[in-house]
Amino acid sequence: MGTMLIREFQDLMRRIYFHRDSKRGATGTFNWLVEEIEELEVAIKEGDRKALEEEFADVLAWLASLANVVNIDLEDAAMKKYDNKCPKCRKMPCNCSF
Repeated sequence: MGTMLIREFQDLMRRIYFHRDSKRGATGTFNWLVEEIEELEVAIKEGDRKALEEEFADVLAWLASLANVVNIDLEDAAMKKYDNKCPKCRKMPCNCSF
């Protein structure tokens, strides 16, 4: 498997699913994302590696789809916020106290 940038993956999801996601809208697409996160929770509890891989992929796909519906570039948004350091303490690794 080759390497893919976040933007390339988001574009792939746009090409495959945007015609359906845009009709579903932001709320409907968000609800699908939440459902996939719940499935990821089950996979974590069960410790099933194959299920974990599939559910992580589904969560990423639905997150990218939701970003497409609301017209957000995930790669730009992530790099603006995280810019090689913690957005709160501005350190790498994070030095925040919780």
